[in-house]
Amino acid sequence: MARGIDHLVVAVRDLDVAARFYERLGFRVGNRNRHPWGTENRLIQFPGTFIEIITVGEGASIAPHGPRFFSFGAFIHDYLSRREGLAMLVLDSQGAKEDAAQFAGAAIGDYEPFFFERKGLRPDGSETHVAFTLAFARDEAAPGMGYFVCQHHFPENFWNRKFQDHPNHATTLSTVAAAAPSPARHERFLARLTGGSSSGATGEDLSFTLSRGRLDVVTLDDAGEIYGSVEEDPGQPSFVAFAVRVEDVDRQASCLAAAEIPYNQIGSRLIVPASAAFGVAIAFEPD
Repeated sequence: MARGIDHLVVAVRDLDVAARFYERLGFRVGNRNRHPWGTENRLIQFPGTFIEIITVGEGASIAPHGPRFFSFGAFIHDYLSRREGLAMLVLDSQGAKEDAAQFAGAAIGDYEPFFFERKGLRPDGSETHVAFTLAFARDEAAPGMGYFVCQHHFPENFWNRKFQDHPNHATTLSTVAAAAPSPARHERFLARLTGGSSSGATGEDLSFTLSRGRLDVVTLDDAGEIYGSVEEDPGQPSFVAFAVRVEDVDRQASCLAAAEIPYNQIGSRLIVPASAAFGVAIAFEPD
């Protein structure tokens, strides 16, 4: 069975400015959290999946990459030295240690599993405890794109329906999209990472139906046609867009207009261009 989207990692240089932008889009954005090594995030939660808006905080002490050690903090730091945008795709995991061994056996990432824990805040402001184990993978043909799976050790402390009640009535993340000069170069890696196979592809493009959401890998020209305006890492594959489902697209259009956020309508979707959204195009589509 294919893995599902656990979350997306959107790297920004000013966390609070980006959070205010997502609030203007109509999302409920959580409080600031800090990882033990110094990256800081704010989350947008849906049932079973979320968007992590992240930056490097003041006084961060970030370990470099090392033998069999993938440094999450170093990857975010290096990404932000080039650009803002959708830096990493994270899939779900029921056992990150087993997944790490599987990735090593499949030759898509020989890294030690990474455990960490932090404090979180409930909607009422009370403190709670969350912990995760991560298993990283690497597509050698796409060094600027980050991948890992995430095991939640206290899911009852993390997921909360009140955080999932958005003013724009968004219901879920539906799609993450990447652009690549040659999508076929990434098919083997992505099949092994996701546990699925490409289906419904047209021409050079790939599409992986996951247990939660979908991953598309398309040419840059096709990404421009689908999402109107995208931004890429020059000369290398990159994540360029994601789509969120909302109960009422017309109401979302009114929300964007009232917030003076630019958008285009392409088919049944409303597209906020990457140039207005910290390097990643955001699509709103009917639920």
